[in-house]
Amino acid sequence: MKDKIRVLIFGASGTIGKNLVRKLTEADYIVTCQTRNRHKSISLMTQGPPGYIIIEECHIFNENKIRELVKQNSIVINLVGILSEKGKNKKFNTFLNVHEKFPAMLSNICRECKIEQLIHMSSLGIDESSTDSIYAKSKLNGENQIKNNFKSATILRSSVVYGVDDKFTNLFASLLSNIPIIFPLYYKGSTLFRPIYISDLTEIIYQIIIQKIKSKTLECIGPEEISYKNILERILKIIGKKRLLISIPLPIAKFMVFFLSLFPKPLIDLEQLRLLKYNNIPSGKYKTNFDVGIPSKSHFDTELKKFLWMYSDRGQFSQPNYKENN
Repeated sequence: MKDKIRVLIFGASGTIGKNLVRKLTEADYIVTCQTRNRHKSISLMTQGPPGYIIIEECHIFNENKIRELVKQNSIVINLVGILSEKGKNKKFNTFLNVHEKFPAMLSNICRECKIEQLIHMSSLGIDESSTDSIYAKSKLNGENQIKNNFKSATILRSSVVYGVDDKFTNLFASLLSNIPIIFPLYYKGSTLFRPIYISDLTEIIYQIIIQKIKSKTLECIGPEEISYKNILERILKIIGKKRLLISIPLPIAKFMVFFLSLFPKPLIDLEQLRLLKYNNIPSGKYKTNFDVGIPSKSHFDTELKKFLWMYSDRGQFSQPNYKENN
């Protein structure tokens, strides 16, 4: 009997990680999930059949432990990333550590251990935004470190990822549901996105593995180009709310965001505000998932309707397929 292929995932407890673990175990892969806290990540065990998921607790800078894990696997996937440097462990949770130093160390170990594939998750639009965004610059530097250390690595630059437990559409739906009358728009709401559904993204990663796609930087996008303002308008329509979307002058926006950033878990900080200045769409420098024959098929509104009903006044009873008993 042929041995099952073993995959090691860093950042497996996040939204992308959980969905990817489920996808790979369904395809008969043995998946090892690295986590900093085993007890907080125990729900990962429900994402596949018994024996297919291994949870390993270790810090991402425990070099000896990581080398040991890499040696036991054929494929390594790095999903580790942060949007903000705030958090309980501010000294560790920096863009430099998470987006640059860790990918550099991991790619070195992967080269030494001669693994078959290294797949690294990055972000769309970082070339342009790296001029004034620390986040984007760190992502770009991390990519370059990987390319230097492990030349056959595949780097995925994803647009905004959405799904039932995402921190993007759910956040906006919650805010739009609870903030009355007026909702602020930054940069006139003109920033463009190509949001990609979580299942489409995990399918791309799966196809990269089975097709053994290597030495590429691939931009992962959904089928629709949507402005920030239009995303909010679509969410409002789905949850059945009416709000005035008002463009805020940049100086006022910066003041508001600075005030919000003082909270332990800010809704937005100045770094994220800078990123909103730049479009989150294909750069034209690299191929997209459509170009390599792995198109995204899920449409934004269709998928949002399946889970954003929880933010409408009538919840599940607002669904079109619900009929009241007369």
